[in-house]
Amino acid sequence: MSELHVVDGSLQAEELERLATAAYLMGRDEESEELRARAHRAFLERGDRERAAWSAFWLAFGLLQRGARAPASGWLVRAERILDEAQLDSVVRGYLLTPVAVQRIVTGDPAGADAVFTEAADIARRFGDRGLASLACHGRGRALIRLGNIPQGVALLDEAMAGVIAGDVTQVVAGDIYCSVLEACQEIFDVRRAYEWTTSFAQWCAAQPDLVRYRGECLLYRAEVMQLRGQWSDAMRDARDASGLLTSTRHPMAGMAFYRLGEIHRLKGEFGNAETAYARANEHGRSPQPGLSLLRHAQGRIDDAVSSIRAVLGETRARTRRVNALIAAVDILLAAGDLERARSAASELSEMARVIGAQILCAASAHADGAILLANDDLAGSSAALRHAHEMWRELGMEYEEAHTRLLMANICTRRGDPDGCRLHLHGARQLFKQLNAASCLARIADQTGAAARRRIGALSNREVEVLRLLAAGKTNRETAEALFISERTVARHVSNIFDKLGVSTRAGATAWAYQRNLI
Repeated sequence: MSELHVVDGSLQAEELERLATAAYLMGRDEESEELRARAHRAFLERGDRERAAWSAFWLAFGLLQRGARAPASGWLVRAERILDEAQLDSVVRGYLLTPVAVQRIVTGDPAGADAVFTEAADIARRFGDRGLASLACHGRGRALIRLGNIPQGVALLDEAMAGVIAGDVTQVVAGDIYCSVLEACQEIFDVRRAYEWTTSFAQWCAAQPDLVRYRGECLLYRAEVMQLRGQWSDAMRDARDASGLLTSTRHPMAGMAFYRLGEIHRLKGEFGNAETAYARANEHGRSPQPGLSLLRHAQGRIDDAVSSIRAVLGETRARTRRVNALIAAVDILLAAGDLERARSAASELSEMARVIGAQILCAASAHADGAILLANDDLAGSSAALRHAHEMWRELGMEYEEAHTRLLMANICTRRGDPDGCRLHLHGARQLFKQLNAASCLARIADQTGAAARRRIGALSNREVEVLRLLAAGKTNRETAEALFISERTVARHVSNIFDKLGVSTRAGATAWAYQRNLI
């Protein structure tokens, strides 16, 4: 299938159809459409109305895949008119229902889409057409998910994929179902299922090296899964390859590939490259948000980050993108000290997690709740929420998110006067960032740790240093008061201030701090 030879007028309609399909799978859209139109005319000329309608449908299908809706609509209408004029009861009528059902999902009528896909499934059963049956099955799954019936919807998606794996469908139908199922996994934030089907999709593409049509989408979906699982080098390679393939074929998903590149560069601390990738995403029609807002946050441009994320929240309604915007908003608004708006974003995120029920959303929501409670000095509530988030991140294998949750847990330990707990969480976060090669995060930990230590040392007055030395030497408050010729009540006040400034809650903690800094 690596080459398509020049064709002449002697080819039969069936041969033209096969060549059109091969051209389509190789990403040669214009060539495929020309061949399909010729096949359509050839079928009409020999009086095969059903095959003529069939060719018209697949021509429309290809046009829809690249966003050419008007010409696609014309071919769909033609196919239906041909069947009506010939009064044909054909399986093609079932295929013609699928774009109608998809359009109902797009326009916000999932119940209507489910009804149309069910009608298509009935036609598939009547004619014993497994390809149409799989399309209708997966379409019903997408519709049910939009209706909120996620378990049944996912079951139908898996059933459709079983048909794909079994080889019940053509390459074109298989590729379309793969891409749609992975899109659905993104929609419901099902990371585990996305990983499993992405792996299957990659194997399917690898077994057909000349198949260009779906390779870009496959690489793009795999890049996102690899990013979430902390395999950033592999994700970067796949995203780069996807951007090249999708751009060369002028695919509508090219912008998403550049956005994925921007996300990986941002996480790695390669801010200049991230900026460039987000700009390319924007050029190809994919908004660079909320990644660009998070980039501004990482660059320390908090005011810019706040302005942009507020605009994103005001403009974004699509559920998947709104969830990602809410997650970003909590971090950015907390950094800006806007606790009220951060709490509102976390509350909306919590409700979405409850409705969708995906583990990744529950983890993100628990992390956001923990951060809000920590900002409100509710250490007990924050600790419980963050422990829950930490457990879920570990189960999902999402190391970057786990590391950030552990940083907040270290903060709690510091406030509780638990230096060992703080040290353990910081070490855990540092190791995760090292594995990911997240240089900017490692640098930020080092800066924050050093700054915190400098603030604590500088915050102690000369008198408090004297009290600390005596405390660390094992002196009681009375003995300290006598040694410094001050009242015992004054010593108690100094000890309380020392505990607050050092972030400890016991004399043992203060003593350990003094020993570590050679104050004794």
